[in-house]
Amino acid sequence: MSSDKSSALSTVEPVLGSLKTQAVVPTGVDLYARFAFSGAVCCGVTHGALTPVDVVKTRMQLDPATYNKGMVDSARKIIRNEGVATLATGFGPTFAGYFLQGAFKFGGYEFWKKTMIDTLGVEKATANRTAVYLGSAAIAEFFADIALCPLEATRIRLVSQPNFASGLASGFARLLRDEGVIRGFYSGFGPILFKQIPYTMAKFAVYEKTVEAIYRVIKTPKDELSVSANTAINLGSGLVAGLAAAVISQPADTLLSKINKQKGAPGSITSRLITLSKELGVRGLFLGLGARLVMVGTLTAGQFAIYGDIKRMLGATNSVELSRVATS
Repeated sequence: MSSDKSSALSTVEPVLGSLKTQAVVPTGVDLYARFAFSGAVCCGVTHGALTPVDVVKTRMQLDPATYNKGMVDSARKIIRNEGVATLATGFGPTFAGYFLQGAFKFGGYEFWKKTMIDTLGVEKATANRTAVYLGSAAIAEFFADIALCPLEATRIRLVSQPNFASGLASGFARLLRDEGVIRGFYSGFGPILFKQIPYTMAKFAVYEKTVEAIYRVIKTPKDELSVSANTAINLGSGLVAGLAAAVISQPADTLLSKINKQKGAPGSITSRLITLSKELGVRGLFLGLGARLVMVGTLTAGQFAIYGDIKRMLGATNSVELSRVATS
């Protein structure tokens, strides 16, 4: 009897183990929903936490005559003149906007990367992995910016005009009522694409290449490293990626703040961009770069660390990693 019971258990246990393994490995829509949620959380949390830095950066870009002695001095002026609560201006649209954007950005990046790999084949995709990273990031960011733009326009208006509205809902409603969808929410769509697409392309490509370089140096497979070691690698690679992306996207970030400061002006977005660029010059386009390096470097490092940890907790670790294929 005992031997029969043991035999039955030995038959059932592998089956249960197989079912358990299948249950924790998401695929298809379930997998990409987990990628999207992980991206939404990492972007919403990091951008929301750095709202004070973004307020200072935006003020330096919009009013360089007043805020012209660096990030710390500018923050002190804002606190002295308007109170410390001013540094939290725009938190609502910042969190909501980047929560949505993060879902489309990270979830979309994983989706388009897998699509390109399936189209090209693993061998060809691996040989051209930088192009795959850049293309996937660009497509994902385009759709992410459609979701982000209305909330980013609201945020910039709240920061540049403190009396415009009391918060996200009232600011969003007033902008829609006064200026409509196109001029109110999407007058900055061209600049935001001009800023975010190169930023995201650099962000993901530099991150992937940095991770690849680190694993090549340490010669230890990712699966054999501790959770803390992988988180540290994500942090370091994210920091390098963030600094590179910040420099590349700085001119467009300045133009975006300028365009969203006032009501939609006449003329096409292209002509307005050209006019503003001429007025600002190279030096003017890089106003606030120091604050942006701090902000983007920090938040990008945090994003990749949080994204990796949430993916792990959700069991969404079965995405294709071309860098691992390349270094194996």
